[in-house]
Amino acid sequence: MLGKREIEMIEEKQRGWEEKSLKNNKAERPEKYTTLSHIPIKNVYTPVDLKNSEYLRDLNFPGEYPYTRGIFPQMYRERPYVVSQYAGFGTSEDTNKWYKYLLAQGTNRLAIAFDLPTQVGLDSDHPMAKGEVGKIGVAIDSLQDMETVFDGIPFKGRMITANANSIAPIIVAMFIAVGEKQGFSMNEFATGVQNDVLKEFIARGTYIFPPKPSVKLCCDIIEFCAKKGLHTWSPISISGAHIRAAGSNVTQELGFTLANAICYIEEMLRRGIPIDDFARVLGIFFGSHIDLFEEACKFRAVRRMWAKIMNERFGAQKPESMALHLTSYTAGVRLTAQQPLNNIVRVTIELLAAMLGGVQSAVASSYDEALAIPSEEAVRVALRTQQILVHETNILKTADPLGGSHFVEALTNEIEKGAFEYIEKIDKMGGAVEAVENGYYLKEISEEAFKQQREVETGERIVVGVNQFQSDTEEDIRLHQSNPKGVRIQREKLKRLRGQRDKTKWKETLEGVKTSAEKGENVMPALLEAVKAYATVGEICDVLRDVYGEYKESRVFI
Repeated sequence: MLGKREIEMIEEKQRGWEEKSLKNNKAERPEKYTTLSHIPIKNVYTPVDLKNSEYLRDLNFPGEYPYTRGIFPQMYRERPYVVSQYAGFGTSEDTNKWYKYLLAQGTNRLAIAFDLPTQVGLDSDHPMAKGEVGKIGVAIDSLQDMETVFDGIPFKGRMITANANSIAPIIVAMFIAVGEKQGFSMNEFATGVQNDVLKEFIARGTYIFPPKPSVKLCCDIIEFCAKKGLHTWSPISISGAHIRAAGSNVTQELGFTLANAICYIEEMLRRGIPIDDFARVLGIFFGSHIDLFEEACKFRAVRRMWAKIMNERFGAQKPESMALHLTSYTAGVRLTAQQPLNNIVRVTIELLAAMLGGVQSAVASSYDEALAIPSEEAVRVALRTQQILVHETNILKTADPLGGSHFVEALTNEIEKGAFEYIEKIDKMGGAVEAVENGYYLKEISEEAFKQQREVETGERIVVGVNQFQSDTEEDIRLHQSNPKGVRIQREKLKRLRGQRDKTKWKETLEGVKTSAEKGENVMPALLEAVKAYATVGEICDVLRDVYGEYKESRVFI
């Protein structure tokens, strides 16, 4: 860092430069120049912009506290970037074929997408599931379906993740059971679930139970993994992606996500589990949007914030407790139905931002996601986009290539400052659950989403192909075609399952789930037995609904 005299010299030169450059200024009003999240951007940045920051302490080296520059000393040389793909549709047979195709194309990690009925704990033959079975993901009614999804796909040596939240404990139980049926104990393979139900109340809506029992179920998985010593598992991936997709800005995304993380951590500490016994398996999942520098700085800022929170707030001592593992998904919400091939460029920039920001893995959106479930061609392009960036660009060969830029460091500081201000507000309310219940999250996100949409509609924010540079010519895009017989097949399988399973064992295990929930115990052992007895997702959730009740959303007006 420069000394006081050097700073003064730069300040003096900067004032002279600004006076000269503004004399014949023809630029538009300064307030127009902001990031997508409305953080002001100066015309030029110098060391003056960092003079009041803890520059050297906050920057440091990769693999060193506070991990601004990455969590490993050698970064991607030490731990290669993981190419992931989020997929699932139709029946378990459909998804099994699709996963085998993805693996053959070079995917390293599979992330399961569930259909809407599965996500909200309804079986495929439930009246409210009509029209939604297998539409936005795969229908999983029982362990039998999960066994089919992974038929011929060994768990050992492969990371399998699931974007499950309200049903996450059931899905983890299914993963364990499938692994055992393949001949592996749970410590011989690695798996992960999103398992962040708080963001469902504020951004996505696939909640089932009220906030407090929902947090309890999330932490049952974390506790189960901690006590079993499953340190390669990822029992929760706290999600900012959906908060941002709902319309938040970048500081809200970080502040709200970390406030939710704090809630889960505090619940684990109340259970008497030391912070260093479980912190290492916590991860965060963010969307990566198209504002290249803002997004790269976001990933750098959140690593630093996490390290400070774990060390200064919770007293973590182990380096692995303070080193945050980050995954990302390119911003599907930013993709357009108009001129969909433009989305290939958008996804490339979003992936680049994530890699420059030092994430551990990412999922690339497909260019036709705004129109339908991705086609085979679109998925292949998304995979190849990641593979080209990984293997042809050399951007992963050095750690934190943007580090040291006056602009990047100043913007990282601004994002961190704004996010901590949101955490402080939520702390004063009593925490994340209270912020959900009093509607604070929804109000803040709704106001920001309205502001962003108004900017698009007025043309202040340009979206190519949507509000400028439109085309009257429709692109010939071959969309994914669903199996028209899929719903009937799924319901017939479910009917057969109910007639073939051991009814005595099925009933006993569901009673065990109810008893465990009523006593406030960790429900994971009981769920594992119920899943193995082929109790369905809907049946298990109905038992838990009887104990915990269902959540009814409060109305928020802006």
